[in-house]
Amino acid sequence: RVGTADGKAVKMAFIGMTLEDTPNIVTAAGVKGLEFIDEVQAVKNVMPEIRKQGIKSVAVLLHEGGAPSNNHTYNGCADVTGPGAEIARSLPTGVDVVVSGHTHQAYNCTVQDPQGKPRLFTSAFATGRVVTDIALEIDRATGDVIRPTMKAENHIVTNGDGTKPRAGILDLIASYKSLVADIEGKVLGQIAPAGDKNSVSRTADSDGESPLGNLIADAQLADDSTVTDGKVPSIAFMNPGGIRADLVENDQNNVTYGAAFAVQPFNNYLVSVSLTGQEVLDLLNEQWNDKNEASRKILQVAGITYTYDKTLAGQPMANALVLDSVRVDDDGDGEIDDPIDPTKTYRVVTNNFLADGGDGFPTFTKGDDRYFGGLDIDAFADYLAANNPYEVQPTNRITSVTSGAN
Repeated sequence: RVGTADGKAVKMAFIGMTLEDTPNIVTAAGVKGLEFIDEVQAVKNVMPEIRKQGIKSVAVLLHEGGAPSNNHTYNGCADVTGPGAEIARSLPTGVDVVVSGHTHQAYNCTVQDPQGKPRLFTSAFATGRVVTDIALEIDRATGDVIRPTMKAENHIVTNGDGTKPRAGILDLIASYKSLVADIEGKVLGQIAPAGDKNSVSRTADSDGESPLGNLIADAQLADDSTVTDGKVPSIAFMNPGGIRADLVENDQNNVTYGAAFAVQPFNNYLVSVSLTGQEVLDLLNEQWNDKNEASRKILQVAGITYTYDKTLAGQPMANALVLDSVRVDDDGDGEIDDPIDPTKTYRVVTNNFLADGGDGFPTFTKGDDRYFGGLDIDAFADYLAANNPYEVQPTNRITSVTSGAN
């Protein structure tokens, strides 16, 4: 029930939905046995029950979103595109408002429903930095929203100095910080050069490779917990979306366990699998094909180098790898200078999220002799301690061309 100015309540339905693509972005074991259907169809399925209860005003809370062409217009609608926008336009006419998310963007749009009526489509950025104020007028005679009068406004949360923190929340945070203080503050090492407050950036270069991605992939490759029956991984892959922060030294120029955990907070397990060279090539092409066609996901790598064609990567289901550019350490001499052999089997290490086909990489699930090792954060911490001070490596493992010729 929604309160009104005169104190009388009216009924309004709120339909909360996760996205159909959920199995592609979470660990497979976490959603085993669940079915995720098309978002528009899901709303169509529940609308009869809503109408049966006599409710005419409907809002959809959607974990899917859009992307504006200008992400600085937080209170406007700068050509917002993407799956969320398509869903917002396609939902049944009975839906008045769509409050979206997932893309961590801020926008305030009015789109047309299937009958050409206006419908609000909003998003409030992420982590509480924007609040959307939505005002609806409801006709008491019909119980429905008066669409032409709908208004929404995105407000930036400023948290000014006059805002008084809630003591209970501060106490709760302090109690947990006290419990983990010794673990969080454990010094793992430093980042070269000494004497400065340094960091390792997760920001990717124009080819999609980042210094921190290289560090994490190197740490996975060096971890011996995924070695089984003498099979040592020679290639490592890390999903860029799993790198959640830059690695930053504290004011004493030390890298702490807390800083490392901020980078990799998911407690994923490392997994080694056996893939053929052809499957490795297929995996690389999945970075820009199928589920990743609209937005490339360039995996961070160790033990392998390659060049891809950006022009071809922009085409549907393309083999964008430059011919004969993929190199591995085939002879075990420590140099990544041998052409990959499509018929040979390679031992590959990654995290359990990718190993289950997450982020649009189903080829991982074809791997044989799957073996679980330790936690990714432990491998990361151990590598920093063993390579102290850590020297940031150049981003030269992945290169690209734009010639359009393979």
